[in-house]
Amino acid sequence: MDMGIAGRRALVCAGSKGLGKGCAEALAREGVVVTITARGQEALEAAAAAIRAAGGKATAVAGDITTTEGRAAALAACPEPDILINNAGGPPPGDFRDWTPEDWMKALNANMITAIELIKATLDPMIARRWGRIVNITSGSVKSPIPVLGLSNGARTGLTGFCAGIARQVAKDGVTINGLLPGPFDTDRLRSGMIAEAKKTGRPLEEIMKERAAQNPSRRFGTAAEFGAACAFLCSTHASYITGQNLLMDGGAFNSSI
Repeated sequence: MDMGIAGRRALVCAGSKGLGKGCAEALAREGVVVTITARGQEALEAAAAAIRAAGGKATAVAGDITTTEGRAAALAACPEPDILINNAGGPPPGDFRDWTPEDWMKALNANMITAIELIKATLDPMIARRWGRIVNITSGSVKSPIPVLGLSNGARTGLTGFCAGIARQVAKDGVTINGLLPGPFDTDRLRSGMIAEAKKTGRPLEEIMKERAAQNPSRRFGTAAEFGAACAFLCSTHASYITGQNLLMDGGAFNSSI
């Protein structure tokens, strides 16, 4: 299927690894000119080089997207993108009794305010061109809160609520805003939690991963490639009637009739 987005420009946050990288690769395969940003220079350059080696067009801009300076650098490299993929690592788990106001502000800045600032910087030019796609990579916890991830639950749900209102305002202008909500995907973040469990319990990592995967209805973890493919579709011309929605990708883990 031709996604109809060849030649469009995309800014992909946290695009050096995991789900962000999967999105950048999928968009590049569709002929989108991608700019990827992340804090780690080496991994970022490697990801951009891999996209170019596969025939795509990619520019790497190292920086912390959660800072004013990081956002400015990314937007300088990709001014007025047609496609914006908001993505940032989630805050650490814990007990809400231990979290300080500073912990909350850090989580809100990374997982809510940063995305809103990027939307604010890119939305009006999309409206002027009467075409734009914004995809927020959030979490399955938006639909089914995870008790130990209260910081993430709160910040990401705040972003979701904000975008639900904005999406309805700009749909008439050819701009769509949607969320992609990952469940358990085989990423560094998923593995880090299981590595910690393996060290704590003395159990083999492979055993823990196999056990966790078996708990999912699909009996596996998701892949960054399939997540990226879903993102590319939401950014396509075929998805112009999909907006204000939150697509849960979790292998069926969330048990619901709707």
